[in-house]
Amino acid sequence: MDVINRYYAAFNAGDINGMLDCLAEDVVHHVNEGQTREGKEKFRAFCEHMNRCYRENLTDIVVFSAEGGTRAAAEFTVNGTYLQTDDGLPEARGQTYKLPGGSFFSLRDGQITRVVTYYNLADWTAQVS
Repeated sequence: MDVINRYYAAFNAGDINGMLDCLAEDVVHHVNEGQTREGKEKFRAFCEHMNRCYRENLTDIVVFSAEGGTRAAAEFTVNGTYLQTDDGLPEARGQTYKLPGGSFFSLRDGQITRVVTYYNLADWTAQVS
């Protein structure tokens, strides 16, 4: 799935605009342990917040797609550094972390319309505490 590969290449480059180019205007973003956000501007705000608090690079990315091209999934390893304390989470002191993650996607006309991301928050918390 070309659009998923472009999305993750932009993520790893820290290129928020590149990620947004992969999304439909009405994208729905389901955040792990967070609220659902609708639309590109809310997605942008989320990414800007994440880039302030975390530096992450995804490796071992494997993309799966369903017949018909309307749904896809990916699993990956998150390699990160906790840069700035995020609300309600442990204090940031430049800790590094590594954990498995995954995302599910809905697709329409070559664009991502839904992103659902999962990782183990308890694992992350234990690594940075």
